[in-house]
Amino acid sequence: MFYRPTWVEINLEALAHNYHFVKNQVASKQVVPVIKADAYGHGAVKVMNRLIQEGVKLVAVSLLEEAIELRRENQTIDILIMGPVLKDQFDLCHEHHFQLTVYNHDIAQAILSYPQSLMCHLKIDTGMHRYGISDVNFMCEWMIKLKSTKHNLKGIYTHLATANEQDNLFFSQIESMKALLEQLPYLPEMIHVSNSSASLRYEKYLTWTTHVRLGISLYGLSLDKDQKGLHPVMSLKSKVIDLKTLNLGDPLGYGASYHAKEQHEKIAILPIGYADGWIRKNKTGFVEIKGKLFPMVGIICMDACFVKVDDSIKLNDEVTLFGGKITTDEVASRLNTISYEIVCQISKRVPRIYIKEE
Repeated sequence: MFYRPTWVEINLEALAHNYHFVKNQVASKQVVPVIKADAYGHGAVKVMNRLIQEGVKLVAVSLLEEAIELRRENQTIDILIMGPVLKDQFDLCHEHHFQLTVYNHDIAQAILSYPQSLMCHLKIDTGMHRYGISDVNFMCEWMIKLKSTKHNLKGIYTHLATANEQDNLFFSQIESMKALLEQLPYLPEMIHVSNSSASLRYEKYLTWTTHVRLGISLYGLSLDKDQKGLHPVMSLKSKVIDLKTLNLGDPLGYGASYHAKEQHEKIAILPIGYADGWIRKNKTGFVEIKGKLFPMVGIICMDACFVKVDDSIKLNDEVTLFGGKITTDEVASRLNTISYEIVCQISKRVPRIYIKEE
């Protein structure tokens, strides 16, 4: 139940479409949906449940807390934790059957002496220099030792720093991963390299991988401007909650940073602000009402913002801030950021409404 007329619409049919679109692009390889950060702001539990209906058996998150939330909802789905898991958290991974990531030497050694069985993926640093191990000799020795324990090495993976650009670093990482795999004493059942961009643009050339990780493109977004076939999943909506008529020169909002440019200027007030993730820098943007674009004016407040409208706009008219004529990418471009940040920053106090296309 929600009361304030501001909400996010999540189109689960579009989500399912995007999953199958990418799955078709990578043929026989398995797609691992990434639903970290509350499914990039889309609602991890709802997204997971819909993906299970589409046949998904394994999802990926970043945090142990995220994995526990999903396990409470579903006892059987496989969950890969891609972010750091600490040694004193191994018990939780064992208890909940999580697949954890081995991301440095310390965690690798700790797993060898842990008495209960763990499932893990070995993270390789091929050049991004974030998480991952790069010492081939260490990896080989560790994998041999792991064979004599109760633990199960489920997968090996790396992360590509410039997948959307496919520059020299991209191809260097690809070649480094391929060469490393040839040196290991054995290979697990899962080998995954590609994120969204690489899955759609390059995965067909990687004959030695088994899985791809589908993050931002699951939600219909991409860093590849020419990417076709994806359907945006999230729309941010509000309503005109009040209307003001200003005379020429009248101030508006905090700091009186805006003054009416004409007589009888009409201002719509929307009940959404920076506490909802509609940050103050959006003040230079537009919103969509009745299929028309109207400019935002004044300073965005914590709980409200202002739009200059015309006489066609009435109280309770629906407003689309992004997800209609205004795309998430357009908002991101205006704010000099990426679409990931736009959808992830919509706060928890904005309710998510799950819809299906008619």
